[in-house]
Amino acid sequence: MNAALYALTVFCWGTSWLAVKLHLGVVAPEVSLLYRFILAAAITSALCFAMRKPMRFSAGNHLFMAMQGMFLFSANFFLIYLGMEYLTSGLAAVIFSMVIVFNIFGSALLFHTRVAPRVLLGAACGLSGLVLVFWPEVAAFDLGVEGTRGLLLALTGTFFAACGMLTSAWNQRHRALPVFQTNAYGMAYGAAITLVLCLLRGSSFDFDPAPLYTGSLIYLAVFSTVLGFWSYLTLVGRIGAGRAAYATALFPLVALALSTVFENYAWSGQAAAGVALILLGNVAILAKAKAREP
Repeated sequence: MNAALYALTVFCWGTSWLAVKLHLGVVAPEVSLLYRFILAAAITSALCFAMRKPMRFSAGNHLFMAMQGMFLFSANFFLIYLGMEYLTSGLAAVIFSMVIVFNIFGSALLFHTRVAPRVLLGAACGLSGLVLVFWPEVAAFDLGVEGTRGLLLALTGTFFAACGMLTSAWNQRHRALPVFQTNAYGMAYGAAITLVLCLLRGSSFDFDPAPLYTGSLIYLAVFSTVLGFWSYLTLVGRIGAGRAAYATALFPLVALALSTVFENYAWSGQAAAGVALILLGNVAILAKAKAREP
């Protein structure tokens, strides 16, 4: 079951990179993000009601669901989207992979999990592999005013993403909150927070009726958000936030495979070595440990 959830997460999030590229253009990124989470929240809520899942929770639980929504379904995407105005997508992927490190040490701090040497080794392999794959973009990065701004925005967004993943783990373990209903409320809270951010920025609420935009919007809402976050956060509850986060190092490989087919990405020996390192890290992190995470 864990392997299936992991593969589903990698597929849903790996294919999202191409969908995001098709998705952006006419509509402001933060407004597209708002549409995505409004649609995802509506779909998840409808599924909850259709499956007769209980939707009544205490005010305290709503506070934790809102916290998850703020970190995971609003602030992290918002900041990373802003950071990508100054960064290439490849460099943004490398920065976002730092969520592995945040989650490993965040899990140790919050849940007192032992940081196994093999997990650290796997994380180091994955991060090194990503740097090798995207080395041309990393080497060309200019740490000027705009580059620094993009780096800080993306890194802060990545930190918020880790906070959201750890909040989900806390909600499942210490408050016994079910993933599906928590996602429904969290996405609704995240959409509300994103709406406020759009209003503060004076964003124009345009909509592109073109099939490419609407199709990619629906794909991002259904697969990358509803299905992807359900599978990932369920995995977080099962194997821990630190190990589950390694999916963020693996899904760029799916994006690269799609780029090879649709964008004529040219593979190099360096990129191939990077992929090998990522896969090696994947084996190290996901191999069964003698002592499981609580």
